[in-house]
Amino acid sequence: MAQVLEFKLPDLGEGLTEAEIVRWLVEVGDVVAVDQPVVEVETAKAMVEVPCPYGGVVTARYGEEGTELPVGAPLLTVAVGEPADGRPDGRASSPDAATEGARTEGARSDGARAEGAREGSRTEGSGNVLVGYGTSEAPARRRRVRPDRPAPAAPARDAQPATNGTAPGGPASAREAVDGPVPVISPLVRRLARQNGLDLREMTGSGPDGLIMRADVEYALRAAAAQGTAAQERPAPVAQPSAPAVATPGVTRVPLKGIRGTVADKLSRSRTEIPDATCWVDADATELMRTRAAMNAAGGPKISVLALLARICTAALARFPELNSSVDTEAREVVQYQDVHLGFAAQTDRGLVVPVVRDAHARDAESLTAEFARLTEAARAGTLTPAELTGGTFTLNNYGVFGVDGSTPIINHPEAAMLGVGRIVPKPWVHEGELAVRQVVQLSLTFDHRVCDGGTAGGFLRYVADCVEQPAVLLRTL
Repeated sequence: MAQVLEFKLPDLGEGLTEAEIVRWLVEVGDVVAVDQPVVEVETAKAMVEVPCPYGGVVTARYGEEGTELPVGAPLLTVAVGEPADGRPDGRASSPDAATEGARTEGARSDGARAEGAREGSRTEGSGNVLVGYGTSEAPARRRRVRPDRPAPAAPARDAQPATNGTAPGGPASAREAVDGPVPVISPLVRRLARQNGLDLREMTGSGPDGLIMRADVEYALRAAAAQGTAAQERPAPVAQPSAPAVATPGVTRVPLKGIRGTVADKLSRSRTEIPDATCWVDADATELMRTRAAMNAAGGPKISVLALLARICTAALARFPELNSSVDTEAREVVQYQDVHLGFAAQTDRGLVVPVVRDAHARDAESLTAEFARLTEAARAGTLTPAELTGGTFTLNNYGVFGVDGSTPIINHPEAAMLGVGRIVPKPWVHEGELAVRQVVQLSLTFDHRVCDGGTAGGFLRYVADCVEQPAVLLRTL
């Protein structure tokens, strides 16, 4: 007899707590193989195809396209084993299957439910592992749901509710755990409704396909307060609010979600935790530009200015390793890294991302140019993996491409420093005792004052400027 197993949204990377369903790759009733991609989701960092660790028949999907789900919420259920109609069996590969057992099968034509048997033994791993879930023989653990938090399960257009019964007067979280969740724009909206005793099942959202927005919840709470309804009481059903009714004239509210939300959180944390300082210097980049032109004229792949600046950064970090580090606040230690994993800021249609060039210190200018080009293209296409967006030890920010001269960069937490590079433009400059027109660039270094003092930061920046003005200085370290 087939067993129905539930596949939950796995942890897709460091610090990611939710993902948005972009496109379903399977339908209810489809037969899937172990490790076959079943859904494409967008996190705050990348677009990811999520493979299912089970093989069998899809019996239910949870969440429509555009729905945002938290990590740990059900994605779909799969019937594995030998079904009565003779379709191929599947093999489960998630450790959760050993303890969760069979789940209720949804989306049957008659609406009936088939009870699956609880698994008695651990299943073999598929070998395809995403961060946060795996297929090894790990000890089984039961997922505990706190009574004051809503269950992560979400109802879907393809799945039948498990049951319609609930205790009279129970909290919204208990009702959602039984009937399935209501589609909301983010877990914060669900928490806001739960804290104020608002039943989301009695609301109709103003978003696409009835998606409940934060403005809908706030509107309902204001309406309840105006009618003198106690916060603990369930409010009357709220009609769908129109956008003009809840919005302030002339004001547009943009949700801090996705990449924009992640960037906001990270920058806020950087400013809160890191006592940063910034120093800057103007440098004559005429010789650097001539050197690049000579390299490109010699044949072979073209060398980018960013690659030359990256090569200078890695040489500077070898002389001043204090800046290639992070601070372990719990241990009260500065952690210095021997390898340089160089992040660089890349502007995309989805927002600002910071891909990481691994082992930048071991690459030459040609290799750096190729890797910068590959990662930039992947960033614009939204195909960067979480591994390509994490683990940086130092960041290079070339904001000169936006036509600006200078800036005070915000450190990419938990790193200790960032070098900012402005545009390279002709300016009056005293060269060899005479006034001349030279190619001038402003360099800015923001550093964590806990890892070093101004002398170290100034020495680093001065060395970078010297290499920009006289690229031959690099020959000492090559």
